[in-house]
Amino acid sequence: MSLEAGGAGGREPLIVGHRGACGYRPEHTVESYRLAARLGADSLEPDLVMTSDGQLICRHEPELSRTTDVANRAEFADRRTTRKVGGIEVTGWFADDFTLAEIGTLWATERLAQLRPSNTIYHGRCRVASFDDLLRVRAQVSRELGREIGLSVELKHPSHYRAMGMDMERAVLDGLRRGGAVDGSVPVYLQSFELHSLIRLRDELGVTLPLIFLLENGGVPPGFGDGADHGTYDEMLTARGLRLLSSWIDGIGPSKARVFPRRPDGTLGMPSRLVRDAHAAGLRVHVWTFRAENAFLAEDMRRDGREADWGDVLGEMRRFLRAGVDALICDQPDIAVLARDEVLSRQPS
Repeated sequence: MSLEAGGAGGREPLIVGHRGACGYRPEHTVESYRLAARLGADSLEPDLVMTSDGQLICRHEPELSRTTDVANRAEFADRRTTRKVGGIEVTGWFADDFTLAEIGTLWATERLAQLRPSNTIYHGRCRVASFDDLLRVRAQVSRELGREIGLSVELKHPSHYRAMGMDMERAVLDGLRRGGAVDGSVPVYLQSFELHSLIRLRDELGVTLPLIFLLENGGVPPGFGDGADHGTYDEMLTARGLRLLSSWIDGIGPSKARVFPRRPDGTLGMPSRLVRDAHAAGLRVHVWTFRAENAFLAEDMRRDGREADWGDVLGEMRRFLRAGVDALICDQPDIAVLARDEVLSRQPS
């Protein structure tokens, strides 16, 4: 399918600000989310984890030392520990060992400081955002811009929190209700790598918001054991598997490599059947993650220079849009807006 009709069902593709506009500000901060909306993002993408008092904060993973100053805070030195999250052993400081008030004392830091040194200017200036903070910012910036900014909310490791006696799914819905974002007036997508969590949202909790099943480039979905009983990602993404998934979900969120596999030499190959098969099953396709730096681009999209220098991410985005994807999840949303404008106006590459 091409973009002649503007994506699935003729809808204009969404531009999703990944962790806000984290190409320009430290991720998951109020400053990052606000900037993403002002740069043209249609939707803001928070990853949610939980604190010890059951509150939701915006962090990509429960461990805090890669994106905050917690490791330099002497008063929290005794919180360093090792545990398994998602089946992987991790050592560090975990959000669920802190109250929301304690999290509020931490400064956010840049995850990719070597690639994005300009973002380190904001160290000591941006706090960790709670989900409620984001909901307030979303409402404020929607009024400011005169358009309703949506949300693409990712539930991180809900089974991990369920094992701890915390109900992430209910907490997310409660937060959305407080933020006035469950009545259909705000475009909201709920997404997770855990299919069981999405099924619970729909079947047990009665959620009618669209659900997006996030997909790795290979292996088995979390909670599916070795894949023998329920299938691997590859099996789920056949035409038949996608039709079965459509009974529970409204879309898929594949990695870029699922849509444009790379050739052995590292260049972008031809598009796979995934977008076409997903659309045939009635599913949207929200692709992650588009980043401007050479380090994240295929060989033919890179430009001479360092890993941190920007390559032809604009050209990469145009290829995906022409393949018919329904959303670009991106670190620099202004570039994605430009790519969409060029493709929709049929400007030449």
